[in-house]
Amino acid sequence: MNASTSRQPSDAAVPRLPLRAAAAVGLIAVAAALAAGHLVAALIDPFASPFLAVGNTAIDLTPHPVKDFAIRTFGENDKIVLLAGMAFVITAAAALAGLLSRRSALPGTVLAATLGVLGVAAVLTRPTLDTIAVLAPLTSLVVGVLVFRWLHRLARRTRVGEPGADESQPVESAGEPRTRAVDWSVPGLGRRRFLITSTAVAAAAGATAAAGQFVGGRVDVEASRRSIRLTPDVTAPPIPAGADFTGDGTPTFITSNADFYRVDTALSVPRLRAQDWRMRVHGLVDRELVLTYDDLLNRPLVEKTISLCCVSNEVGGPYISTTNFIGVSLRDLLTEAGVRPGADQLATRSADGWTCGTPVEDIMKPDSDALLAIGMNGEPLPAEHGFPVRMVVPGLYGFVSATKWLVDAELTTFADFDAYWVKRDWAQRAPIKTMSRIDRPKPFEQVPAGKFVAAGVAWAQHKGIDKVEVRVDGGPWQAATLSTEVNVDTWRMWRAELDLPAGSRTLEVRATDRTGYTQTSERAEPIPDGAAGRHTIVFTARP
Repeated sequence: MNASTSRQPSDAAVPRLPLRAAAAVGLIAVAAALAAGHLVAALIDPFASPFLAVGNTAIDLTPHPVKDFAIRTFGENDKIVLLAGMAFVITAAAALAGLLSRRSALPGTVLAATLGVLGVAAVLTRPTLDTIAVLAPLTSLVVGVLVFRWLHRLARRTRVGEPGADESQPVESAGEPRTRAVDWSVPGLGRRRFLITSTAVAAAAGATAAAGQFVGGRVDVEASRRSIRLTPDVTAPPIPAGADFTGDGTPTFITSNADFYRVDTALSVPRLRAQDWRMRVHGLVDRELVLTYDDLLNRPLVEKTISLCCVSNEVGGPYISTTNFIGVSLRDLLTEAGVRPGADQLATRSADGWTCGTPVEDIMKPDSDALLAIGMNGEPLPAEHGFPVRMVVPGLYGFVSATKWLVDAELTTFADFDAYWVKRDWAQRAPIKTMSRIDRPKPFEQVPAGKFVAAGVAWAQHKGIDKVEVRVDGGPWQAATLSTEVNVDTWRMWRAELDLPAGSRTLEVRATDRTGYTQTSERAEPIPDGAAGRHTIVFTARP
């Protein structure tokens, strides 16, 4: 028998790593890979982080029924749930990679490389990333494979003669370091070396991830916001007394910035400073415009009280809010650019690549009140609501009108361009439907029998609410009292005094707008162009 063959163990003779050590190898390697990619992305573009790129791609590829379910179930926490789910899947895959590699590093190497390739593919498909951004997932791929193989080798081998070395195991072939397999059942230097080294690598991965987070957050958005003072040239009329019935259970008429609903596809909020912001108005125009934030500040600023509503809002849903927006007339900007005949769509793009298509006719109406908004409730837009600049077009659901983190506007046609959600079979044109909601009582709430005040909100943008009616247990409709109207582009509160017999009760509401249209009882899902139907709840009147 020659020396070469005498030193090669058979597969059966190769000792297996303990389960915990094998799983640790996989987990630490993947953590190191993600941390390295995150740090490189911070130096290039934070959206190139493999974790975020894969997450954003997952959002884009998720079927809209699943997205609707996530929004209905988790609300504004849907992205936290997605990130947590991704973290769980990646953790499970990393542990599996280690467990499959108890004898050989090959399975884990393949799985680590596969995760790296997925990161590369995700980055290459992101619309806002340059080719150089692929360096981030490539770094993850290389670091993941190298760290996995290094820790795997360290876990299996220790130097000859050290405590914990199994002298019955064959040494490696000639020319290689003289090592023998670690006997994990015997405490010794080899096992301690692996534990110390793996702990150090895990700590280094954590430090690297923290460094990436720090570098990626170097754009000080809040400092940019604090430096801005907004003074509208035309202020919104004061909110009149009686505009809400908060004492009876309605929301306040003006929604605070902290409570304003948020629904978007951004896995992480784009970080743009006002001084870095640019927007090009181009396409089917007579002259292109390139706007800076100072350009907007130097134009007439108007303040408008407007309600925004999300198309994902179910009947009775929470995704409607009202604020005083401050901004520049979008109609005036497009008039200055010169809209060419045939241009029927304004295609806008967000800093994270999301696209929106808005009917030009809705913007160009004399009373449209469409804005390039830079403020909410007297202060610059919060980062999560579109700072530095967003679009607001009253009367349309947000997915066709309310681009946040706006950076590009192109006059085009519906025939030539499909926006993000239109590609997913949502409507091209989506005017907000006349709707009403019960806010008091809550579903399944117990309330005193006898005299009781029910309350809620209704809205019919561009048309105005004419009346709201309620009925109990399918009985006759009863007119509710309406709050003082602020304008036709905002919600309107209602209250109704009821006489409730004890027992389980059903309350239903419907609104009629000034065109004479009354909410239908026929239900329609939110997609493709907004929910329809009457909000109905069941509650108990207790004796």
